[in-house]
Amino acid sequence: MSIELKTEAPVERAGEILTDEALAFIEALHQKFRGTRDERLAARSARREEVAKTGKLDFLTETRHIREGDWKVAEAPADLQDRKVEMTGPVSPAKMAINALNSGAKVWLADLEDASTPNWHNVIDSQVNLYDTARGTLGFTSPEGKEYKLREDVPLTVVVARPRGWHLPEDNILVDGEPAIGALVDFGLHFFHNAKYLLEHGSGPYYYLPKLESHLEARLWNDVFVFAQDYVSVPQGSVRATVLIETIPAAFEMDEILYELREHASGLNAGRWDYLFSMIKYFRDAGDEFILPDRASVSMTAPFMRAYTEQLVKTCHDRGAFAMGGMAAFIPNRREPETTERAFAKVRDDKTREANDGFDGSWVAHPDMVPLCKEVFDSVLGDAPNQVARKRDDVTVTAADLLNVAATDGEVTEAGLRSNLYVAVNYVAVWLSGNGAVAIHNLMEDAATAEISRSQVWQQLRNNVQLADSGKRVTEDLVRAILAEETERLRGEFGEDNYVKYFEPASRLVGDISLSEGYTDFLTLPAYKLVD
Repeated sequence: MSIELKTEAPVERAGEILTDEALAFIEALHQKFRGTRDERLAARSARREEVAKTGKLDFLTETRHIREGDWKVAEAPADLQDRKVEMTGPVSPAKMAINALNSGAKVWLADLEDASTPNWHNVIDSQVNLYDTARGTLGFTSPEGKEYKLREDVPLTVVVARPRGWHLPEDNILVDGEPAIGALVDFGLHFFHNAKYLLEHGSGPYYYLPKLESHLEARLWNDVFVFAQDYVSVPQGSVRATVLIETIPAAFEMDEILYELREHASGLNAGRWDYLFSMIKYFRDAGDEFILPDRASVSMTAPFMRAYTEQLVKTCHDRGAFAMGGMAAFIPNRREPETTERAFAKVRDDKTREANDGFDGSWVAHPDMVPLCKEVFDSVLGDAPNQVARKRDDVTVTAADLLNVAATDGEVTEAGLRSNLYVAVNYVAVWLSGNGAVAIHNLMEDAATAEISRSQVWQQLRNNVQLADSGKRVTEDLVRAILAEETERLRGEFGEDNYVKYFEPASRLVGDISLSEGYTDFLTLPAYKLVD
C-alpha cells in the first residue's frame, strides 16, 4: 500500500480502527477523489475573487431548471423521521459522548469538526467511541473511579457524525506521500467499521456535511457515498446526509445541493455562526454596507438572517427534506440562577421562532436544554414527528434579501472588539490544549465563533471603522494594545503554566491573522501546525 502512518503516538485501541482493510479503504478514497477535491477548493478561491471584483453574488443561471423542477429527495429512514432535538458535541472524551447520548435528545450530532481539536488522540479516540456507540457498549471510568455508561431508561439516540470540511488535512496519515484528506479519514473510518452493523440493527450511516460552498462540492460527496457503498457492499441510498448551509455561496445553491445528494439527502441545517463568518469572509472588502455590528448584536431576526432561514425552510419542504434549526449556544450555570433563567428565556424564544417558521427540529449544546427544546417543538408539532409537509409558499427571497447586511441593527464598539479578541485567544488556547468546545461567559464556543471574532477584527481594521462607544478608530496599534490587555487578563485567569503553553501561542496566532495584510481563510489551518 502507498499509505502510511506518520505518527508513532500510541492511542488506546488504535489497532481496532487502523486495520489494514480500513487503511486500504482510506487509500482508495484518497486516490479516487483527491484530484476533484483539489479542483473544488480552487473553485472556491476563483469564485471569491470574482465576488471581490463585482461585490455581487446571485443565484446560478445555469441551474435554474433545477430550482424550478419538480423533484424530491429520498424519504428519510424510520429512525430519522423525528429530529426535534439534536444534541451537539465532541466525540472525545468518552464521557462527553455518553452525556450527549444520555441527554434524551432524538439525535446526537457527533462532531469531529468544529467542536474537536484534530490531534491524533482525538481523531482515533473519536472513532473508537463511535464504534462502541454503534454497538451500545460505550463506557468510561474516570481516574477518580466515577463510572459513565449508557442509560437504559432513555430512548436510543440516533448518531449523525460530522466529519471535517474539505479544506482540512490529516497530517498523521500519508497517501502517496501527501497528507490525507481529513474529511475522508473521518468519514472513511466511521463508514468502514460501522455502516453494515448500523444497517443490520435498524439504523444507518448518517452524516452532517460542513463548510460546503457549492453544489459541485455536494456532488463530490455524493460520488464518495456511491463509491463507499459499493466498496463495502451495502445498498445504494444507505447513507443519509444533512448539509450545513453555513456559507453565503451555499445559501444561493440550496436546491442544487439537495438535488446533487437527492438519493442520499436528509435535509439542510442553518449553521448560523459559520454563516456569519462566511459573510464576512466573502464581503470583507466590499465596503461599509457589509460591516456587521458587534457579534452579540446580530440576532436571527436581522433581515438578512431571516431571509436565509426562511429560504432554507422553504427549499427543504419543497423537496421533502428536513429543515434543521441552529445552535442554542447558551449554557446554564447552576451556581447563577439569574443567568440560567435568562439563558432559558433566550433559548425558548429562539426555538419558538424556529418551530413556528417551519423548522423540523433544532440543536442544543447542553443536556439541560433538551427538555426545553422538545417542549417547544412538541407544542407546535403535536404528535407529528416533523412538519416537512408544511410548505412556505408565502416566502420569496431575493439575492438582495440574502445580502442585506446593512439593515442589521447594532453598532461596532470597543467593548465588542475587546470581546472578540478575548474569545478568539481563549478559544484557540483551549483548542491547542486538545478541547474543541469550551464554555466562555455562559456560551458554548467552537471554531465557528472564534472565526467570526477574528474575522470581525480583520474587517474592522481594514475599513478603519470608528467605534461607537469610544469614538476611536480601529487601527493596528489599538488592536495590538487590546490584544495584549486581553491576553494578560487570560494569563491571570488561567495561570502562568497555561499561558506559556497555550495562551501565548494562541495570542500570537490571533494577532498574526488579525493584523496580516492578507486574509487567512481558516484559522484552524495555521492552528493545526501548532497541535502536538
